[in-house]
Amino acid sequence: MHEGLSLLYVGAVLVLNGLWMMGRIEDREIQVINFFVGGVSLAVAAYAAFGPGADAASVRTAAMTLLFALTYLWVAINRRNGSSGHGLGYFCLFVALTALPTGLLQLAVAEGLWGWWLGANWLAWASLWFGFYLMLCHRPHLKPLMARTSLTQGLVTAWVPGYLLLQGLIS
Repeated sequence: MHEGLSLLYVGAVLVLNGLWMMGRIEDREIQVINFFVGGVSLAVAAYAAFGPGADAASVRTAAMTLLFALTYLWVAINRRNGSSGHGLGYFCLFVALTALPTGLLQLAVAEGLWGWWLGANWLAWASLWFGFYLMLCHRPHLKPLMARTSLTQGLVTAWVPGYLLLQGLIS
């Protein structure tokens, strides 16, 4: 159930960040969803790592969730303080380099549609975060492409699956 909760709001933040990069949401307003989703993701990760029944698998899940929680909190802080985003860009490279082998490992052990979907998602997220790295550190002209990519991935990799998980339509 925690996975559905996280995915639903990750979908929201990716969609809204895409709209923000398109200029449809102001800097000071986009902070709200980034702080909220960063906080929710942080809480889910803390519960997974330190809650009842925590084990190696739940700590691993928490570590991966924190990659995204920190990203969203960093975006919010950058919008608050007017930072260039270069530090966030290099963190996005770290996330991409972590998500790539995670996706490949997930595909290697995938059983069933959900396992294959999860592996493909990690690879999609690796490419998204690598694109954020490029945009923030080297190629600001990629912003329109990254806006559309964020919006699309928010829908496909997070919002819709998160909703379906929460409704019990997939497991």
